[in-house]
Amino acid sequence: MSSHLRALHTGVAGLALLGALAAYTPSEAQTVASEETAHSVRRMLERLPYYGVFDFIVFRIDRGTVYLAGYSFEGRLKMDAEAAAKRASGVDEVANKIEVLPTSQNDDRIRWDTFYRIYTDDFLSRYAPGGRLGVLRELQDERDFPGMQPVGIYPIHIIVKNGRTKLLGVVDNATDRQLAEVRAREVTGVFEVENSLTVAR
Repeated sequence: MSSHLRALHTGVAGLALLGALAAYTPSEAQTVASEETAHSVRRMLERLPYYGVFDFIVFRIDRGTVYLAGYSFEGRLKMDAEAAAKRASGVDEVANKIEVLPTSQNDDRIRWDTFYRIYTDDFLSRYAPGGRLGVLRELQDERDFPGMQPVGIYPIHIIVKNGRTKLLGVVDNATDRQLAEVRAREVTGVFEVENSLTVAR
């Protein structure tokens, strides 16, 4: 091959490489990195030993910053969640807006009574961990925490504060959503029930 043809061949190969690199845009690279970070954050949060049905954690990621929100029934969960998120790959800093719920024996009674009424109901028991629907999927049209991803193995989370109950999570249909609210309202001493459950598409 002549030196002229060799130079031409090298130039074409170089242009092809530049074209391939150009096709993989920075925005695509950021998207892939963001998805990997989200997976890592979720894995870290799901391993928290104190995270359960009476807590609710959601998160979103923006350029290396993890934003945490939700409710913590176990007081130390808030700081443990922040520490766990910081250990995830691709995380630079954590903004922690998780609310720690006040300690109350009456609220504890309401929590457990509501739990038994919902998760032992003939129709709703399939949402229990290990059941057919026992996993918290992506929230659709979430009003309380828009644009944030939920974490947990309980599809229906029970948040109680000062005698008021809030139901958060995802159910399969409007009938289950209404039934969960009915069961929560049956608990003695509840002042109010806010049904923030969303219906999966």
